[in-house]
Amino acid sequence: MKARVLFVCVENSCRSQMAEGFARKLGEKILEAWSAGSKPSGKVNETAAQMMQEKGIDLSYHNSKGLDDLPKVKWDYVITMGCGDACPTLPAKIRRDWALPDPKHMPLEEFRRVRDEIQNQVNSLIREIIEATKQKV
Repeated sequence: MKARVLFVCVENSCRSQMAEGFARKLGEKILEAWSAGSKPSGKVNETAAQMMQEKGIDLSYHNSKGLDDLPKVKWDYVITMGCGDACPTLPAKIRRDWALPDPKHMPLEEFRRVRDEIQNQVNSLIREIIEATKQKV
């Protein structure tokens, strides 16, 4: 069974969308990725979509979602994206906060740095899930 991973930020337009995109592409065999926002903006940030296109990941089919739009499942991992009190506590086996700044008003180079840090964090999470799976066998 794949690990269920939820990425949460405030608007579900940049950070959590990029994390979901990386997780779906890089971890497709071992996890199910979702994202949501505590106050969804209603759309994916155009710069986020452009930055992910540079990495070969298409966010054009993604939508900005609220927490009520999520399936009613038990999450294995809930990853908040540095949104502090704006990110609610959701039940999960493992909770983490990646403390990432919201890049929506950043210059492109800084936006890319946030994107690349999200990619690094997702890769680390995938390695962790793989290791945890090996220990259960």
